[in-house]
Amino acid sequence: MSVLLEFAMFPTSDNCREGSSVSKQVAKIIDAIDKSGVAYQLTPMGTVVETKTMREALDIIELAYEQVKDCERVYSSLKFDIRHNSENRLINKIKSVENNLQREVHK
Repeated sequence: MSVLLEFAMFPTSDNCREGSSVSKQVAKIIDAIDKSGVAYQLTPMGTVVETKTMREALDIIELAYEQVKDCERVYSSLKFDIRHNSENRLINKIKSVENNLQREVHK
């Protein structure tokens, strides 16, 4: 099974922000994910991780929250794409689109 989880998590409270920037807090989250060994991709609007189970995906959310739990208020949004009998979709979904783009260009 492949669980793709796209999420954003960041503090909205003044005690954990520097002006309008939350990049230091987000960097703490990304560092923790990196150290966990889970495959991930950082994007300008969030982070995508791929796990083998829903429990592992939810554990990543808990790990992320642990990095910002001292903040008075934290915002988070989550999206899941769960597929059985599949793996490496973090890379393969992008390759599939790129392959289709190449077919369109060569027509």
